[in-house]
Amino acid sequence: MSLIVQKFGGTSVGSIERIEQVAEKVAGFRADGHSIVVVVSAMSGETNRLIALAHEVQERPVAREMDVLISTGEQVTTALLSMALNKRGVKARSYNGSQVRILTDDAHTKARIREIDDARLHADLDQGYVIVVAGFQGVDENGNITTLGRGGSDTTAVALAAALKADECQIYTDVDGVYTTDPRVVDGARRLSHITFEEMLEMASMGSKVLQIRAVEFAGKYQVPLRVLHSVKDGPGTLITIEDDSKMETPTIAGIAFNRDEAKLTIEGVPDMPGVAYRILGPIGEANIEVDVIVQNVAHDKTTDFTFTVSRSELARAEEVLNKVASEINARKVTSDNKIAKVSVVGVGMRSHAGVASQMFAALAEEGINIQMITTSEIKISVIIEEKFLELAVRSLHSSFELEKEPLDENAA
Repeated sequence: MSLIVQKFGGTSVGSIERIEQVAEKVAGFRADGHSIVVVVSAMSGETNRLIALAHEVQERPVAREMDVLISTGEQVTTALLSMALNKRGVKARSYNGSQVRILTDDAHTKARIREIDDARLHADLDQGYVIVVAGFQGVDENGNITTLGRGGSDTTAVALAAALKADECQIYTDVDGVYTTDPRVVDGARRLSHITFEEMLEMASMGSKVLQIRAVEFAGKYQVPLRVLHSVKDGPGTLITIEDDSKMETPTIAGIAFNRDEAKLTIEGVPDMPGVAYRILGPIGEANIEVDVIVQNVAHDKTTDFTFTVSRSELARAEEVLNKVASEINARKVTSDNKIAKVSVVGVGMRSHAGVASQMFAALAEEGINIQMITTSEIKISVIIEEKFLELAVRSLHSSFELEKEPLDENAA
């Protein structure tokens, strides 16, 4: 039938009962004739427990040893799931990252995959085995265990699907798909039957937590069809794939994303001269602080106000750096604001539809919501607003673009 890679996260395998449920699901796919590779995370809470143990021993654990420690969580799950499958008469074998030989660079705790040796996997699949692989981990050229950082198990699943040329990579999670926005904010939020890699990447980067950005980037690069499914409830989920030219006219907007983790810094009265942007952002970059939205305004007195956003956790550090810069370039002052949020409308249909920005701004104006900053890409428009208006903004935009309605060419599930 098909070769499918299935990934189950920590909550999906959080107890023996849930591991048994996953085994039932996988066994059903195998009974239907599919070849299956399963990627699992550690049981929910296990990685945090291991990290806490490490910090009890050493305040700043050695990165290499940290990887050796936290990689064990996934190995426990692979063995237990393989046992549960074998108990059901389904031949299964577990592998850790080094046994599969998921080769990575040597950046411990945040390694990146270089290549995968798929020979052993193909041999086992040909013999009818279900392969259970520990997510989140690999091995460097010197045989050291490495871990892939945040979202690592999703990335492992997509990378294996790419290497094996799987028909689909299924990500099982605690939601039944990708929605037009967070259903906890908008009652009428609708599950999408499909979305493009580009749209999903923008949604993920703007705050949607359904999939990790690295996994979506990997899937898009190697054109691996991704499907988000609920780990317990049956349903078609959401298929994430390449852009379908036949659907370019609808819908204009796929969804509304938002992010509360935003803080704003402004350096006022900056001399307007060549290279000043670098003098401001250079030290910020050297401090390894990621900058998001940037706006610069030039005044009549030949000075400029330079504003940018960072994550709230980085605000104090960024403000410290910026105060030093302000002193060096004779700027007037530095101000900050951590009571802001970002709201974005996302959709490939923007390429062929005019007026999206004006519709967005009109909807916000109608609710009396002031826009502080604006940034755009080919398929996204983002605005910075006061945090207290965030949910109102999301609801008004969702209604304005009629995202609760099923597109004419999209089958309701």
